Amino acid sequence: MNQFNNLSDFHLHTYFSSDSKSCPESMVTEAIKLGLSSICFTDHNDFDYPIIDEKVEFLLDLHSYMKEMTELKARYKGIIPIYIGLEQGLQKDLASKINHYGNEYDFDFIIGSSHLVNGTDPYYKNYWDEITIKEGIQKYFLSIIENIKTCDKFDVYGHIDYIRRYIPDKSFQYNCFDYFDIINEALSLLIQKGKGIEINTSGLKYGLDQTHPCIDIIKRYKELGGEIITIGSDGHKPEHMAYAFEKVPEILKASGFDYYTIFKNRQPEFIKI
Repeated sequence: MNQFNNLSDFHLHTYFSSDSKSCPESMVTEAIKLGLSSICFTDHNDFDYPIIDEKVEFLLDLHSYMKEMTELKARYKGIIPIYIGLEQGLQKDLASKINHYGNEYDFDFIIGSSHLVNGTDPYYKNYWDEITIKEGIQKYFLSIIENIKTCDKFDVYGHIDYIRRYIPDKSFQYNCFDYFDIINEALSLLIQKGKGIEINTSGLKYGLDQTHPCIDIIKRYKELGGEIITIGSDGHKPEHMAYAFEKVPEILKASGFDYYTIFKNRQPEFIKI
């Protein structure tokens, strides 16, 4: 098909993540069918994730994961490049544990993400108890700053405005500029530490009008001097891979980028679009 032959999906989940049932090889065969130039698996690891009604536990079986992914990478050598990554949930109180996690393995790429704020995921309604929506969003963005200051073992910050998905009042008018002083600080810290951001197209899949983050945040990252930007679908099923990737080149160019980034051995490589 070669629909996306110059694009790489660098945010994918399999049955090694508690919220996916997909076989890794099924994702590889779909990537080949789509004509992606490469893929990176980034299964979840989130320490102390609260086990609530769904009994979801985001602790990665790292040994089994690395073994299976390494075998898969070798099996498809010469057919499609497969990179082995991780989506690590960042929390300031667990920074030391996070910064030493998986040191015995060589990852290609690590996404740092915020799923928990003081132990609670905005996905759950109790996050929003006794605070206004604006306070809940501000609290989330402030936690990102603390995570960047304390956590080092990641390459890009994932879906920076993830919280948009779970605003409980769907009539609420979210505007990133209401939080831009905090967002500016977060982006500046990322740039100072040599970290990037991602364009995560799952925002469109969830019915939002933009990717994660929105284009104004992507533009601001570039204006501040940011250079590293990966793209990912956050796909948990083969059919979600490369979701809305046809929009990605336009978003990149409108934000001032004429390339995107992939990672190999934790080192960025820049791909012209």
